[in-house]
Amino acid sequence: MDNAVINPFLTSGYLSAEYFCDREEETKKLTRLLTNGNNVALISSRRMGKTGLIRHCFAQPKIVRSYNTFIIDIYATKNLGDFVYEMGRQIVNALKPRGKKAIESFVDAVKSLRAGISFDVQGLPSWNVELGDVQTPAITLEEIFAYIENADKPCLIAIDEFQSISSYPEKNIEATLRTYIQNCHNANFVFAGSERTMMGEIFVSAARPFYQSVSIMNLDVIPEGKYSEFIKYHFEKNGRKIDDDSIHEAYARFGGVTWYIQKIMNYAYSITEKGCSFNVARLEETVEDIVEENSEIYKNMLFLLTPPQKMLLIAIGKEGRVSQITGRQFLKKYSLSASSVQKALTALLEKQIVTNSQGVYEVYDKFMTIWLSWG
Repeated sequence: MDNAVINPFLTSGYLSAEYFCDREEETKKLTRLLTNGNNVALISSRRMGKTGLIRHCFAQPKIVRSYNTFIIDIYATKNLGDFVYEMGRQIVNALKPRGKKAIESFVDAVKSLRAGISFDVQGLPSWNVELGDVQTPAITLEEIFAYIENADKPCLIAIDEFQSISSYPEKNIEATLRTYIQNCHNANFVFAGSERTMMGEIFVSAARPFYQSVSIMNLDVIPEGKYSEFIKYHFEKNGRKIDDDSIHEAYARFGGVTWYIQKIMNYAYSITEKGCSFNVARLEETVEDIVEENSEIYKNMLFLLTPPQKMLLIAIGKEGRVSQITGRQFLKKYSLSASSVQKALTALLEKQIVTNSQGVYEVYDKFMTIWLSWG
């Protein structure tokens, strides 16, 4: 498998421990918690590597030998029907490598979706279920949990972007899920989320069903020294070099956020021939090239915004970080009014183009921030 890797700095997915940077203590802690009967809320800002950590944890030999593992991404879900659909679809996908018998046990349990799952002549499953086919999501959810409870091995289930359930229209969705999870003795769960405030409300508020039901893990940036070792190792292993200043500048500029470091190093590696070196003088050009590659996407995003939303987004992008977003100085500098800012800000937050962390507003995409600053 390693021979097929062209670039060791992965920007999506998980391949193996060889291409996974550090997180040694986090991996040990998450593995220990899950294999000792705990449910875990894994919280960090987006693009910090939560999903990668979960996949790395699930790839540990101790877990591979003894557990069924499933990762359910519910980022795009809008209601319980979407949730159940994604849960069923992604369980089937995870069971595929185990063969027809493993999937048949799931199909047998999920009677309400059985007609939408078929097998070809090789015994490989075909997921023909459409979103509209989940007509009784509450019943299907009960069937899925019945499968989990009776699975041949204990299950570890990660639900990614778990805070999405807060916006579902169904009443008591948290209480429903909490009841199923509490009564499921053959599984432990990881609830991963990138909206700190929403995740905090779900798991820390005494008025919410999930209160005191999990161990909480906060995921921070990988230390610069660890990242530097990882980057230099892969450059040198493949006959290339990179200077310390390049790594330091990239790390500092993007706050050590995993995805951005991976993206920059992926690009830097790709333009560095064997026997050559990448130095800090090429870093700015590298960042600009990456931003330029995305410029059409950013233009289209601006085109779809209302004029007040566009003006506010550009202002936030030019500032980088804004804490007094309705303050007189900020409003005057960018010719904005408090009323238009409040309305536009709500829309930008809902579209997740802008983020709010402890009262500080930023453009979610750090490359877009750079692009906006060019205007």
